[in-house]
Amino acid sequence: MPDRESALQPGTVELPNRGRIQEAGVSFSRALFGRVDHGLAAAAAGIAAAAGLSEPNGGSMEDSLMEIASQAFDTMNKMSNLTKLLPLLSFAVGLAQTPPAATPPAPKPAVKPASAKPAAPKPAAPKAAPKPAAVKPAIAKTATGKPKDPTDKVVLTVGAEKLTVADFERLVDSLPEQFRTQVRGVGKRQFLEQLVQIKVLSLEARRRKIDQTPGFLAQAAFQRDNLLAQSLYQDISANLKIDEAEARKYFEQHKGESEQVRARHILIKAKGSPMPAAPDKKELSDEEALAKAREIRKRILAGEDFATLAKAESDDKGSGLNGGDLGMFKHGQMVPAFDAAAFTQPIGEVGEPVKTQFGYHVIKVEQRDVKTFDELRPELEKKMRPELARKAMDELRKGSTVVVDDSFFGAPPAPPKP
Repeated sequence: MPDRESALQPGTVELPNRGRIQEAGVSFSRALFGRVDHGLAAAAAGIAAAAGLSEPNGGSMEDSLMEIASQAFDTMNKMSNLTKLLPLLSFAVGLAQTPPAATPPAPKPAVKPASAKPAAPKPAAPKAAPKPAAVKPAIAKTATGKPKDPTDKVVLTVGAEKLTVADFERLVDSLPEQFRTQVRGVGKRQFLEQLVQIKVLSLEARRRKIDQTPGFLAQAAFQRDNLLAQSLYQDISANLKIDEAEARKYFEQHKGESEQVRARHILIKAKGSPMPAAPDKKELSDEEALAKAREIRKRILAGEDFATLAKAESDDKGSGLNGGDLGMFKHGQMVPAFDAAAFTQPIGEVGEPVKTQFGYHVIKVEQRDVKTFDELRPELEKKMRPELARKAMDELRKGSTVVVDDSFFGAPPAPPKP
């Protein structure tokens, strides 16, 4: 997986969605580790493609990937042992359910040959007795006479422990959303088998009094505190009130992030470019490449069709086949010099050649799209919530009494430079 500056290099943009899938993988990797982890970036891009996250307008894949990762990490903290077994669910979901064996048709009765004797007269059939009226089964009631709640039904017993329908539903509700449908559907039985295994092992651990050992008690207390802290964070984030003025301020500060451009380009490769050289073309020096790019621009300004020239002259064969069309892209998806030209060049004009590490680009901007505050408000609030929740948590820390022995833990880290 290439780095951000070449993730959407012109030589790789054959289809707009392909570029955005690559960019999502890179952004996801950098967001988690502060750098590009090529393996994780590739895996994340694969998830984006498989999950159908490559919308034509882009922009939501990174958020979707981060949300999937956040849910997975959160669940692993909440249900450490259980969620380690969850990957088995995907195996269960992938299995085709074996259809029940077809019931063989009943053999037809053999036909007896006709008898030569005349048939004896049949006696008159007795009249059928009237059927008694169907009796509806009585609804189960409690000792107080109220109907019994069906969710109180016990569906699993392991030793002395019982699991009701309500218990099962609460357990499933605690899983990431993408697992819930599977666990309630084709993966339910496989989930049950893993749950039974956990229950059997935990009961045996209690019998051996492992739950009373200092190590277990310390770990259980830490995990409980961790779960409570995460639950508080989620509660704060979900119940934050974001007023319009605050949201508008954020919108103005990040306005450029929502801007999108549709552009075409013709690339003239120069010596030293990382682009693969065409076997039938002479490698041009920097001066020769610039001169050719300027000549192509003159031909376009004189009336020749941009798309036709892109197919014939562009060294970016991926976009060249589409008349140089790069589709819609956002800030930061192209290399810096290309990005700057595309987002400042007037719509419909063919600008002067722009130099990048790939050569010289003749660029034509065809469309620029900026969403309004009202269109972006739900997305803005979603982006604002984590940061506002972290600020609220910081305020809680400041208001708490915390005493640290620096001689034991070491000096506190220096505050980050502004």
